Amino acid sequence: MDMTDKMASEAKRPWYKNMPDPMVLIFMILVATYALTFIVPAGEFERIVANGRTTVVPESFAYLTDTPAVHFFDIFVAIPQGLISAAPYLFIVFIAGGLFHILQKTGALENAIGVAVNKVGVKNRNVIITVGTFIYGFFGVAVGFENNIALVPVAVLISAAVGYSSLVGTVMAVGGIGIGFALSPINPYTVGVAQGIAELPTFSGAWLRTLMVLTSLALLAYFICAKVTKMDFKEPEGVEGLKKDLSDYQLGGKDKATLGVFLAGLGIMLYGVFANGWYINEIAGLFLLMAIAIGMVNGLSANGIVKQMMEGASGVTAGALVIGVAASIQVILDQAQIIDTIVNALSSLIQDMPIAVSAIVASVVQGVINLFVPSGSGQAMVTMPILVPVADLVGMSRQLMITAFQVGDGLTNLIVPTSGGTLAMLALGRVSYEQWLKAILPFMVLVYALCWVALFIGQLVGY
Repeated sequence: MDMTDKMASEAKRPWYKNMPDPMVLIFMILVATYALTFIVPAGEFERIVANGRTTVVPESFAYLTDTPAVHFFDIFVAIPQGLISAAPYLFIVFIAGGLFHILQKTGALENAIGVAVNKVGVKNRNVIITVGTFIYGFFGVAVGFENNIALVPVAVLISAAVGYSSLVGTVMAVGGIGIGFALSPINPYTVGVAQGIAELPTFSGAWLRTLMVLTSLALLAYFICAKVTKMDFKEPEGVEGLKKDLSDYQLGGKDKATLGVFLAGLGIMLYGVFANGWYINEIAGLFLLMAIAIGMVNGLSANGIVKQMMEGASGVTAGALVIGVAASIQVILDQAQIIDTIVNALSSLIQDMPIAVSAIVASVVQGVINLFVPSGSGQAMVTMPILVPVADLVGMSRQLMITAFQVGDGLTNLIVPTSGGTLAMLALGRVSYEQWLKAILPFMVLVYALCWVALFIGQLVGY
């Protein structure tokens, strides 16, 4: 095929199949953000600290007149600054990449999955994918988002065991965790913080969110089995499927010891998350300890462990660097001090909407804001003091406004390039941001429609 034929072929393809490299795409967003600084004036809300939390004072927005302009060269300076600010995500990707490379080399995880799939039967592979989607969704509901980074490569191996691509496993894991976290009835980072600001009982109104998360996970499982499994996906170099027939897999004593260390590490992680408030740095440190322990169980020398860790880290370098480049968008926004201006303008839109669609519009507004304020709890702190009074004014219940916030904030995490946790998981699944968008965007249309119907019904029944 010559260059002319190739260009003509690409022109006939849908727009979402002609996307640029993830680095190019994010740099284009960075440049667009820089252009936005000349259009959107700087502004800020007053903030107060109450009960150890920094919250926005409603109706306190004011424009700023002494903010220095963002220069063209700052676009390029923002990239290393973004890499620095996103360092925790970069390091957990590198360390987790090393951990799973060692685990893969031992063969223990592959043997365990091979034995399990052989017992269930590969003919039931869509059942395995469906059950896996709900299990990952449960982890998203109960454990959180970034805290489940270590489980993504496991899903990729499960997918390979039943004859599917890494893309299928990654969508099962990242999609399941993301949906579970986004619509969790007990999410402390979004629901808990927002209900505290709105002076509602913690985790009250859980029935609607429970219905939403279960229905959305069922929709995701169907979408994976019906659509993602049939998508063309070129496996990245170094990613291999199962090396033996399923009937040949067995678990030896060393395999059981290796898996024991791995499962004990996950147990310690969960205890640290729930009992001691562990987050990215502590989890990354635990992964490093797990890698060393697994290497020792399998007789690796200190040099051997380091070599395997370096090989694993090198395999996820591209994905890790995308995280840092994406973080540069936030650097430009903070430097220009336009985030509060955008939040103020978007929030004012809801006041002029009919009550019947105000919750849906609120979720869209929150989704746009999530591009600029990617932290769920941080977004709650910024927007809830503004939108709770807005809900009172337009006749929407505070509970429904919080659910609209949760839908807009949570679901958008699966597609915005400023979500470091999502990009970290994609890096470990060895799926590029471009490939991820091609797979997940059609599902996002469906799940948003589903959640908007739920919000509309919630408005009608007085939720």
